[in-house]
Amino acid sequence: MGKAAAVGTAVVVAAAVGVAVVIARRRRRRELELAEGAAAERKRKVAAVIEEVEHTLSTPTALLRSISDALVSEMERGLRGDIHAAVRMLITYVDNLPTGNEQGLFYALDLGGTNFRVLRVQLGGKEKRVVNQQYDEVSIPPHLMVGTSMELFDFIAAALAKFVDTEGDDFHLPEGRQRELGFTFSFPVHQTSISSGTLIKWTKGFSINGAVGEDVVSELSKAMERQGLDMKVTALVINTEWGSFKSDKLPLSEFDKAMDFESLNPGEQIYEKMISGMYLGEIVRRILLKLAHDAALFGDVVPPKLEQPFVLRTPDMSAMHHDSSHDLKTVGAKLKDIVGVPDTSLEVRYITSHICDIVAERGARLAAAGIYGILKKLGRDKMPSDGSKMPRTVVALDGGLYEHYKKFSSCLESTLTDLLGDDVASSVVTKLANDGSGVGAALLAASHSQYAEVD
Repeated sequence: MGKAAAVGTAVVVAAAVGVAVVIARRRRRRELELAEGAAAERKRKVAAVIEEVEHTLSTPTALLRSISDALVSEMERGLRGDIHAAVRMLITYVDNLPTGNEQGLFYALDLGGTNFRVLRVQLGGKEKRVVNQQYDEVSIPPHLMVGTSMELFDFIAAALAKFVDTEGDDFHLPEGRQRELGFTFSFPVHQTSISSGTLIKWTKGFSINGAVGEDVVSELSKAMERQGLDMKVTALVINTEWGSFKSDKLPLSEFDKAMDFESLNPGEQIYEKMISGMYLGEIVRRILLKLAHDAALFGDVVPPKLEQPFVLRTPDMSAMHHDSSHDLKTVGAKLKDIVGVPDTSLEVRYITSHICDIVAERGARLAAAGIYGILKKLGRDKMPSDGSKMPRTVVALDGGLYEHYKKFSSCLESTLTDLLGDDVASSVVTKLANDGSGVGAALLAASHSQYAEVD
């Protein structure tokens, strides 16, 4: 009886174990099915977001042509003196263009973003041209971009004075002469003479107290005096300020609108915010953040660092975009260091690289549309109607974005060729001009030198 009971108990236990195993297997199968379903749903959501991004950031050629036409229209409004024109086309007072005969030592200061350059050029006339040149690049601390005018210009003047102190024997300033400076100030300025102009507004992330309405040359000159630097600004150079261009033709996405709304200058510099190196990385961050929120790209928890504005810079975006390794190692490293995700799948890395590609392509194509618009305004966008030979045009491009972001520059060039057509494009050359705005400012300082008549 005891033996029979034991056997019966064993059978019951075995049956129970068998049932438990079956239940466990079913549970694992169910969990697996749920996990596979969740993964499939995540992929579907990721694909949906990417498809939306691709659509809203697309720039078909017809759209680019309409943007170019709108830019030309705004330039013409500006030339007519329309104060509401998006591109103001303000008077520059450049009466004496360089002839090539200029000789001597001249300095330049190029302030137009988060960095500024100081430059010196030894000019040797038509025979020797630019005999020698040196430059230094200085990063502006973020707190000075939103501080006071005195703090900013004192910092710039101190860097300029330090640069002058390194002037070697290869540079020669005639005895008894004052050093002269060309000041490239790439912000909207109401210029009142070749060497004076009042600031209209700050752009490019600057918001300096007490500077709007003030003469920027005077502000710099006073700062140089405080540094004991004997130097005269003989030329203030402004640019086209096409960054202020805005039009309903520009394809603003939700990411552009949100970034603009949260910026220091909402509603302004719209074109600049779509194409410049200061903002491209931030647009990528915002798209990745949407993928993290809406499609759990980086897992169930959104990486806190990804929530920080401008944590992803354009040089980091470029490094990820140019990563050609089989496992996208650089992309993984950047996501770890910047976003704070220690281990990303190859799929996530490919998606990130693709987002960089979308944003860079749009920026480059929009920039090409702007160049095409200027060529169109100059009448260099089509073959001469009289059958004569097409004149050669050189588009000089400066800046780290064009110089270092090769996929950006390649896309810009190919888009410009597409807009111009092969025949016209064969006569238009895009060329990197390192320190183009700096050397240009030095040349204008020379052509407007206080000693010009003496020479």
